[in-house]
Parts: sequence; structure tokens; C-alpha cells
Amino acid sequence: MQRNPDSYQQMLEAVQAFHDKHRFRDTGGEELTYRVALMAEELGEISSCVTKGKSREALAEEVADLLILVMGTGIAVDFDLNAAFWAKLEKLMQREARVVNGRIRVSEFRDV
Repeated sequence: MQRNPDSYQQMLEAVQAFHDKHRFRDTGGEELTYRVALMAEELGEISSCVTKGKSREALAEEVADLLILVMGTGIAVDFDLNAAFWAKLEKLMQREARVVNGRIRVSEFRDV
């Protein structure tokens, strides 16, 4: 199969092949608490890249690790991450932005 680097479906199939190769479903690799811990670990590595001024390439690699974990979580739980992405983005596009402590925030603000 010719690889299209812009194809979400091919990315998803590649992550599925990785899960299958290492038998994640049979060996605890798809257990959600474990996956959340791995995602937290990757966020720590991303933070380290930023705070220690590591290269853009190092940061890209850590963000790719997180993306693979997130896509794998969709596989593990059997939800359509692509559809969830577009549904959420549509909601986000409807929200107003505010500057909070000097930085932009787009959230569901609740005035108290």
C-alpha cells in the first residue's frame, strides 16, 4: 500500500498494526488507567523538551508519541477519534475567547 502521510485512516491502521504486533489487547497495553499513565509520562517528556530548550525535532518526537497514544486509546476503547475530533472542533469554533492572565483562553466560561 502506498503511504499517504496526510491520511488519518492510514495513521490509524499503522497504530492498530503496532497494537497487534505487540498484542496490546492481550497483555494489558489497552487498559485505560495504564494508557492515562503513559500519556501523563509523555506530557512530562514534552514539558521537559520545552523547559530545557531541547530541539524542535525532539519536541516533535515526543508530541508524536502522545498522538500515537491518543490514537491507540481510541482503538482500545473502540471510539471514532476522527469523528470525535471534528465534533469537538465544531463546538470549540462556536466558543468565545477571553484573555486570562495575559493569555488567550477558549473555554466554556461560567460567570460566577
